[in-house]
Amino acid sequence: MIRSTLIALALGLPTLAVAAIPITDRSAYEQTYSGADQGMNGTATEGGAMAPLSAQGQLFMQLQQMQQEITSLRGMLEEQQNQLSQLRQENLERYQTLDSRLNEGVAAQAPSPSTAPATSAANNAGTPAAQEAAANADPEQEKLYYEASFDLIKERDFDKAQQAFSAFLRKYPNSQYAGNAQYWLGEVHLVQGDLQASGKAFALVSHNYPQHNKVPDSLYKLADVERRLGHADKARAILQEVVAQYPQSSAAQLAQKDLGKL
Repeated sequence: MIRSTLIALALGLPTLAVAAIPITDRSAYEQTYSGADQGMNGTATEGGAMAPLSAQGQLFMQLQQMQQEITSLRGMLEEQQNQLSQLRQENLERYQTLDSRLNEGVAAQAPSPSTAPATSAANNAGTPAAQEAAANADPEQEKLYYEASFDLIKERDFDKAQQAFSAFLRKYPNSQYAGNAQYWLGEVHLVQGDLQASGKAFALVSHNYPQHNKVPDSLYKLADVERRLGHADKARAILQEVVAQYPQSSAAQLAQKDLGKL
């Protein structure tokens, strides 16, 4: 009887031991061990204080910083490439415009008597220099000089072409070729990228040779120069002048299209 009672008590001991252990809050347990894990990773200790980053953490931060710098540099590079592309496009347009006008062969032909610089000649006819130039005028020599200057444009030697046309205009300001020389001087300056000199040369065509057949083209090119310089109002006014005064010209048709874009 005593033996049976002892065996029963022995078998019941595990159950009693388990029942005596208090139940622990699971969430508190997870928070405790979660905090310990964060302390091991070097971000926070059990007391909430920040611990130094590990070598891997420092490397990760450096990589992030380098990635941000690379992204910034990439953006700057793309912006510079866009600006360079725009400059190349503008230069290409200048060469294409020059090529199209060269192919027309307008400047290679002598201008008709109606295109002579009437106003310029009238203003300068009484000066001693003009009288001497008229006395020594040699149409054949003027033609050869002009054609030699124009050939430099065909050869794409724009520096020498600019010098040649400038010298021609100084030597033969009243020549029948002077209006064309003045216009092509503006084209050469434009190809060279000298907008100020180009605009001045184009403006002198209508000022010195108002009856010349290059006036509409020179005004249209002057408007283009003003647009490139950022003077949209001036460009618009000049284009409107071309359309109003020279409605039948090819320059007026181009001006009308450009007015729709401004």
